[in-house]
Amino acid sequence: MLIRERTAVRAPLLARLPRLRLISQRSVYPHIDVDACTRQGVIVSSSQHPGEPCYAAAELTWGLLLSAARQIPQQAAALKQGRWQLGIGRTLRGKTIGIYGYGRIGAAVAGYAEAFGMKVSVWASEPSLARARADGREPARSRAAFFETCDVISLHLRLVAATLGIVTAADLARMKPDAILLNTSRADLIARGALAAAVRAGRPGMAAVDVFEAEPLRDGEHPLLRLDRVVCTPHIGYVTHEEYELQFAEIFDQVLAYAAGTPSNVINPAALSGARPMEKS
Repeated sequence: MLIRERTAVRAPLLARLPRLRLISQRSVYPHIDVDACTRQGVIVSSSQHPGEPCYAAAELTWGLLLSAARQIPQQAAALKQGRWQLGIGRTLRGKTIGIYGYGRIGAAVAGYAEAFGMKVSVWASEPSLARARADGREPARSRAAFFETCDVISLHLRLVAATLGIVTAADLARMKPDAILLNTSRADLIARGALAAAVRAGRPGMAAVDVFEAEPLRDGEHPLLRLDRVVCTPHIGYVTHEEYELQFAEIFDQVLAYAAGTPSNVINPAALSGARPMEKS
């Protein structure tokens, strides 16, 4: 049973696991060598929960935005040090938030933004833009305009080969000096080192991130952690009691289905014909 993508399952590891019969997990699986699993008769079950938002991640995204806009971590830390009103925050109402990647989480964040009186702009693939239009939300005029005009940009893309480093240093340099960049998706959506350099250069003026290139992050000297205008959390977007109950319920249901002889949510059906027999206890 795997949770998230920190456990890489590749051919060398599979070769050391002759008794492995099933990998049960939830959501995307870039960390699993599905072809190697199929060759070795290992079934991979992974519920893709279509259309089901991850409200935990969307809520954290909104929490990070409020924290950055109102300098909540910095103000709280200053108060504990005997200081009063460290600086001046920003009101979100009337501002424009850009949702980059309009999927389950991006759509939920857009809904929160509208409840706060913000305008919503979307930039995404054509199918995602079509969903945004169907929801009554307007795409940006262009990619350049998206980065130039939004007061907040929140990333909600899956990390695949096509999206690796999709947000470049040039994109960040287009942002307003008082804009906020949010990333609760994957760190590698942004070109390596570009975000810290951009904040130091003053465009965008602030950032809030929940994800890092290497996790778990144990380096207190990481460039983003050293910047006062960046709010950082340790990839807790999905870490709630309710989300864990949901995720592990699906993971265990897949185990039970396999044990009953009816594997569910199988992403490599070719493995079924060559599946390793289950050992009798």
